[in-house]
Amino acid sequence: MTRTRALTEYGPLILFFVCNYVWGIMPATAVLVATTVIATAYTVYTERRIPWMPVIGAVLVSVFGGLALVFDDAFFLKIKPTVATLLIAAGLAFGLLIRKYFLRTILNGVLELDDTGWRNLTIYWICAFCIMAAANEVAWRTLSTDGWVTFKAFGLTGLSVVAAIGAAPLMKAVRGGES
Repeated sequence: MTRTRALTEYGPLILFFVCNYVWGIMPATAVLVATTVIATAYTVYTERRIPWMPVIGAVLVSVFGGLALVFDDAFFLKIKPTVATLLIAAGLAFGLLIRKYFLRTILNGVLELDDTGWRNLTIYWICAFCIMAAANEVAWRTLSTDGWVTFKAFGLTGLSVVAAIGAAPLMKAVRGGES
């Protein structure tokens, strides 16, 4: 991952964390929404294509962050990770049901797996996203707002990294018919 890509992906989250520490959750939310939109626009401009995952993420951050700001209630911001991860899990489950593996489309040639490999990887990520949603639910209901912000910045990011590492054996297990 290039420095620019890392900055556009993690920069808004880091600024959110720092701003929350300095000024509180509502100013941090405004910074998160603004920097996410700017980072996504920059990504679209530099890549000269629409990267759907960052765009969808920016829309969700804008909607839930906007609701938090309008209603002056961090609840909307706190449930965004739950809603986002459950929507992704539901989309993947729908694809599994109709035997269209959306991960194959998203990863677009990065992996060469047969249908069994894509099915197993899809099931793995459905479970991983459901676990992340459950973890977020527990966190926002049991931690202070500052505690939840720390969990959001580091806990959910850590869970995502662990999930990606855990998926590695599945990505090697079945390539183009090999066992």
